[in-house]
Amino acid sequence: MDSTQPSLQRVLVVDDDRVLRMALSRLLAESYVVGEAGDGLEALAKVASEAFDLVLLDVGLPGMSGLDVLARLNGDGRHRRVVMMTADDTPETLLQAIRNQAYDFIVKPFPPSDILGIVSKALAAPDDALKIQVLSARPEWMELLVPCSLDVADRLQNFVMRLDTKLPDAARESVGMAFRELLCNAIEWGGKLDPTRHVRIACLRTKRMLLYRIADPGQGFRLADLAHAAISNAPDRPLDHSLVREEQGLRAGGFGIFLVREMVDELIYNEAHNEVVFVKYLD
Repeated sequence: MDSTQPSLQRVLVVDDDRVLRMALSRLLAESYVVGEAGDGLEALAKVASEAFDLVLLDVGLPGMSGLDVLARLNGDGRHRRVVMMTADDTPETLLQAIRNQAYDFIVKPFPPSDILGIVSKALAAPDDALKIQVLSARPEWMELLVPCSLDVADRLQNFVMRLDTKLPDAARESVGMAFRELLCNAIEWGGKLDPTRHVRIACLRTKRMLLYRIADPGQGFRLADLAHAAISNAPDRPLDHSLVREEQGLRAGGFGIFLVREMVDELIYNEAHNEVVFVKYLD
């Protein structure tokens, strides 16, 4: 064996469905060293005795649930990378997964390509992008403190879109895209992509509206001073800002505040422009 070759990363697949567990193991074994566990106690024992870079963890395990296993895995002060697999994507389940520091989740049934993408992304994420501080985890009031890393924006968009399951698909997608764009702006401009700095996020849900508040750690800005912003470009060419952003080394995929305004019902900045609130009405 060539000792100069990097060792393969290790993934533990935890699921009581033997057929699914074996199928996932075979799929992942092409790129990783894979271990298996059929219940929570076996999973905890394997993690205690072997080093795994990632745990794929089913929520609906017999005896000890996957959420209980997750709490045990990350309850000793050591943060482990865990992706939850679940057919129960209720807000309560997702919020408990966030509180106990799940990296991400995937809803069953899922195509093989999806799990391969999530595993690859989770293993590639920097350590300082993983920790999300949960200030409130009630379905009607979620509040988080997140590091200024763009990796976090993708993960939270996934959670946010699943929390609003009662919204029509088009409205939920618009809310998710608006949320991600505004969060990315806060991470880039207020946080300067520095994961030691944090953005504070609140997501409030009432019978008649969804309200999102994003506060970044920066000094704020004026929209007119941002040459890359869509609102600063010609009204009939709102996407020209992408070229400017690429020249400045920023996200090429950002579509800007101009289009965010079209996706939500209300968009309000504070005077310094380092806090933003947007609202989506439900009737």
